[in-house]
This record gives sequence, structure tokens and C-alpha cells, in this order.
Amino acid sequence: MATLAPLNNDAQLVQSICAAVVKGSWKNLLRSKIGSNLTTTTVHQVLLQLSLYSNSPSLSWAFFKWIESSIPYYKHSLQSSWTMIHILTKYKHFKSAQSVVEKIAYKDFLSTQSVLSALVRLHDDPDVNSHVCSWLVIVYANSKMTQEALQVLEHMRIHGFRPHLHACTVLLNSLVKERLTDMVWKVYKKMVRIGVAANIHVYNVLIHACCKSGDVGKAEKLLSEMESKCVFPDLFTVNDLDEALRLREVMEAQGLYPTVVTYNSILRKLCEEGRIRDANKLLNEMNERKIEPDNVTCNTLINAYCKIGDVKSALKVKDRMVDAGLKLDKFTYKALIHGFCKIKEMDSAKELLFSMLHAGFSPSYHTYSWLVDGYCDQHKEEAVIKLPDEFVRSGLCADISLYRALIRRLCKREKVDCAQRIFSLMQEKGILADSVIHTSLAYAYWKIGKANAASDLLDEMYRRRLMITVKIYRCFNASYAGDKSILNLFWNLMVGRRIMSKNILKDMQ
Repeated sequence: MATLAPLNNDAQLVQSICAAVVKGSWKNLLRSKIGSNLTTTTVHQVLLQLSLYSNSPSLSWAFFKWIESSIPYYKHSLQSSWTMIHILTKYKHFKSAQSVVEKIAYKDFLSTQSVLSALVRLHDDPDVNSHVCSWLVIVYANSKMTQEALQVLEHMRIHGFRPHLHACTVLLNSLVKERLTDMVWKVYKKMVRIGVAANIHVYNVLIHACCKSGDVGKAEKLLSEMESKCVFPDLFTVNDLDEALRLREVMEAQGLYPTVVTYNSILRKLCEEGRIRDANKLLNEMNERKIEPDNVTCNTLINAYCKIGDVKSALKVKDRMVDAGLKLDKFTYKALIHGFCKIKEMDSAKELLFSMLHAGFSPSYHTYSWLVDGYCDQHKEEAVIKLPDEFVRSGLCADISLYRALIRRLCKREKVDCAQRIFSLMQEKGILADSVIHTSLAYAYWKIGKANAASDLLDEMYRRRLMITVKIYRCFNASYAGDKSILNLFWNLMVGRRIMSKNILKDMQ
């Protein structure tokens, strides 16, 4: 049985403790009566050594929990807790790290500049410090300790740590609830200055602040800002339709007549509820008030008509859009392509796709998927296979993004033979397949029991050093969510073939 080194040598003590922990000799640690000899520095060094030894936080975390529960009267110092938090965060064990943050946040006055400065000097990793300080902001804001949260945020600004967007949202929301409206805008401006980009949740909080303070003009400006950044209002923003209409009346009573942005928000809600007739009434009202519709107005209506299969009306809106001097954008094309695919007018959908590409817009995977689905539903798989050649004849570039989208969707529909034919045509043209294409085909073959075909594709991936990334892993798990057991076997096969690292798989799990 291993024995601990004499307790008068700190370096030997650290090494002996680490050796005992690695071997699982917890009883030996107790027999040595190390409790009275443990210092903050010793624990700090042990935690760091254990994390380096295992290249994970598991041993450090086990030791951290063990000494406080097993050694009488021992309590972790702030520095030891901070070290453990940083180790857990570094290895992305965020839930455990947050639990320690919450435990020490209230009792150790972590919001004061002197304490935070001292702690930051212990660990100079800016990404980890950003994580930890952001959690502190959230803890204090949720506990109605807004001044403490503001102090931590200011400390982050001084030291160049970027707060997480969620932390900013929680803090802003807390300030709104306490009716500290002026501070809301100060924090928001500070966010923008340090490079934190607002999303729909931040804008929702800001508009809520405007409503509480009765500042309708500022709410209108925020809606305009949202539209310029393509951040579209959601149900929580316009709350419900009745509230949106009431807000419009309040604006008019104050002499603030709604702009096209306000009308677009109401129009979107009407279309979401399927109230197309009311949406057209609103459009007429805009016309009477000389408020010119913009692309968002027209696209909202076009999309609404296409969703119900009324492509004829959608095309009329598109024609009026062009007559008014507005240019079709990617959202217009996308909505119309979807509409034609929905009513199975595939040639019209294909022509719109070509027009979209000629106009300089790149279709998404979903746009290509609608075409593949439409043709396959009509048993016209040959039309899908011929699509790349039609691109070339139309003067368009049939690049890897087209092949990738077609192969992915055909594999998803288990049309593996068609996907293989497109894959072969692509290779004949000298276009090399990427990781997504190989993985899509390999999984499709694996799923239908053609293990040899799948194995050949994986061999090719290994030869070309095509690796599975975290993004591909997540995308496949989402796309094939119903195939969990089969997919897990497939990922294990990828790990065995050294195409995906065990660390990625472990992190994802």
C-alpha cells in the first residue's frame, strides 16, 4: 500500500496525495491525517496536477468533493473553489462549475473589485474567466442583487472579458423588473460597445422597458433597428395581436403615427394566425395612409399565400412588388419556390431556383430539399439526377454545395441508389466529395444493411483525412433523431476508424 511522504515537504506532499488519488487509496489519505496540514496552496496544486494527469476534471472533482466531506472541520477556501471552477469550465463541465459558483457567490463577496481582481490573477485564461464571470452576473441578477451583478459586469469590461449574451439578457430583465429604466439603457450601450450583439431576447426586454416607461417612440426606433438587423419580432415582442393593435392606438393618440415597421409586425401576426383577409385590409389601410410597403411587407404576404397553396395570389403580390420598384430578395424566391413545390408544379419551382441563382442569391439546403422531395413524391428521381447538368446548360455553376444538398436529401429519403449515381457523376467531373457527403452516404448504406459499401466510403474518408466535426455530429443527430440506437453504433464505428476523435464523442455525450 502506498504511503504518504513526510508532511513537512509541500512538493512531496502534493505528489503523494496525487498518487494516492490516482490509485484510489482514499483510506490511506485518511490514515495520514493530512487535514491539519492542508493549505490553500497545497489544495490548489493538487487540483491542477490531477487535472493535468488525467487531461480531464474527473480526478480533481473527486478529490475536491472528497476532502470536504471526509476530513473533519475542513472547508474549501475561496481560492480552492475558484481553482476547481476553472478546471471544470476549461473541460466544459459547465453544470458542475455553475453549482460551485452558486455555492460561493453569496458568502464570499465575489462582486467586489478587489476579490475579483485577486481571483482573476490566479487563472489568466480569458475564455474561462468570461464563462465564470457571466455565471456570477446571472446568479446575482436572478437573486435580485442587481448592484452586485452590475459590479461584476463592470469588472469584466475593465479586464476585457466579454459577457455571455444570456448573462446580459438576465441582467437587463432584472433591471426592468426593478424599474431601473435608465440603467437598462446604460447596460445596453455598454453591451454594444464591448461587442455583444443583441438578439430577439434582448430586444424583447428593451421593448418591455419602453412599455413600462411609456416611451412609445423609443419602442418604434427599436423595431426599426430590429428590422435593419433582420431580427424579427416574435410573439413575446407584438405579446399578442390585441396588445399590438392597442399599442398602435396609443401611438396615434400621442401623435406618433406608425411606420411600415409597426405595420409589418402586425401583418406578420395576422398571417401567422391565417387571417389573410384582415392582412389585406391592413395593406389597404397602409395604402390610404401613404405608407409604402417594403420587402418585409410583401414577403410576409407572399409567404402566407404560399403556405396555404395560393401561389396565384402570391405571384400577384410579387408583381405589385416589382411594379413598386422593389427588388426580389432571397426570402421572396425562397417563399415562391416552396409554394410551387407545395402544389407540385416542379418545373416552375426549378425555373425560380435558376432565377434565384442568376440574381446572385445562394439557396439553402432546405430550398434544394423541397425540390428533391417534390420530384421524389412524383416518382421523378431522374429529374433530380439531371439537375446538375441543367445548371450547367443554364450557365450556372454546379458546385459542391449543390451535390451536397441533393445527396444529403436523397440519403435522408433512403434513395441511396440515386444518391450514389449523383456521387459518381460528381467524381467523374473531378469534384471531390467532402465529409458531409461521405458521411451521408456511409450512414445511408449502414442503415439499410450494406456494411461493405459503408466501409469503403469510410476508408476513403480516412485516406483523405476527412474528419467528423462537432457541427456535422450535431447536424446528423438532429436530422436522424429517430435513429438513436443505429446512429450510436455508427458513431462508434467512426471512432474505431479514427475518423472522429473520442474526445468529440465524449463531449457530445
